[in-house]
Amino acid sequence: MIPAMAAKGSTIADIFRQRCPRCRLGKIFARSVFLGFPKMHQRCPVCQLRFEREPGYFLGAMYISYGLALVIITSFAAALWATTGWWITKATVGAVILFLPLAPATTYFSRVLWIYLDQTFDPDRS
Repeated sequence: MIPAMAAKGSTIADIFRQRCPRCRLGKIFARSVFLGFPKMHQRCPVCQLRFEREPGYFLGAMYISYGLALVIITSFAAALWATTGWWITKATVGAVILFLPLAPATTYFSRVLWIYLDQTFDPDRS
């Protein structure tokens, strides 16, 4: 066991920092998901937790990504509809266009959420 593992911080802060769910020290991505298309580490650099446990592992992350995108687009559409008075279809199209730059970050962020969710319910002890 790594001695620093006992001193875990806030789970939410570690999710936003894209830290390993086991040791909370290693980075899941080589650089931030908000700075472009980062390369994901296969294993945690600190505790060697394997992030992609099997082929198709991130299928669940697609559902999380869809849910996040739906909430963001709905929020954008409601804000556009309320502030501009556009028809809801025009506001929705505008919201989708506003969301497009956020799509890569949402996709990678959903992978982090999926890894944390999976480690909560089925921890990898290897």
